[in-house]
Amino acid sequence: MKHPDPNFSLDGKTVLLTGGAGILGSRFSLALAANGARVAVVDRNAEKADEVTAAVNAVHPDAARAYPADITNKDALVSLNHKIEAEFGLVDVLINNAAFKSPNFFEPFETFPLEDWNQVMEVNTTGVMLGCQVFGSAMAERGSGSIINTLSIYGITAPDQRIYEGSEYEGRAINTPAVYSTSKAAVWGLTQYLAAYWGGKGVRVNAVTPGGVFSGQNDTFVRRYSQKVPMGRMAEPDEMCGAVLFLASDASSYMTGQNLVVDGGWTVW
Repeated sequence: MKHPDPNFSLDGKTVLLTGGAGILGSRFSLALAANGARVAVVDRNAEKADEVTAAVNAVHPDAARAYPADITNKDALVSLNHKIEAEFGLVDVLINNAAFKSPNFFEPFETFPLEDWNQVMEVNTTGVMLGCQVFGSAMAERGSGSIINTLSIYGITAPDQRIYEGSEYEGRAINTPAVYSTSKAAVWGLTQYLAAYWGGKGVRVNAVTPGGVFSGQNDTFVRRYSQKVPMGRMAEPDEMCGAVLFLASDASSYMTGQNLVVDGGWTVW
């Protein structure tokens, strides 16, 4: 497609998006395709990946393909790299967006099971590292590429536990566990490290930090959360797309090691 400013175009670029079937991933997939990208929708849930891919292709024919994969398995990622290259071309942009909620994800810190801790860290942090190893290393060898890591405001600030009194999601009491904050903070550290490590090899490594995104939380949570946001509301999933498109495109060609915080002003207070 034709863009007024070609720097924002993703025409001819292949984007690998992990967590591509999730709340944000599904919106990212559509936005990337709308801006000309070929999108490899990677998700461990094959059925949902197929659904997202079908929705994208219904609007942008042949722009997306589904790739079920376990991002915590390096051999699987190596195989995935070969498959995407053969079917879609070299990966120009890697978006590490996958995240995991373990069976006891909302357990209090004092009794949070180590097994659950390890499961979340394996996907949220180790999976990002492995993706960067496999796809980022190939970018560095070629001398170009963009890596975008999805963080969270709770990777750069602590959650206000008062928000969660009476808060529910899908009928279940919720909170933000320490493992989530820790996993996202670790990815921010990795983002900065790799930006410096690959800066001279043409690979840009940046992050996007979403604020709270509305996805069906109950009124209590929405009200309490919104009271802490200068803009007075939660985000809609589509409102995260602009930052991702910017970092994926050549419009951000002199930008690396940065974190675009899209939080309605949450972190200014």
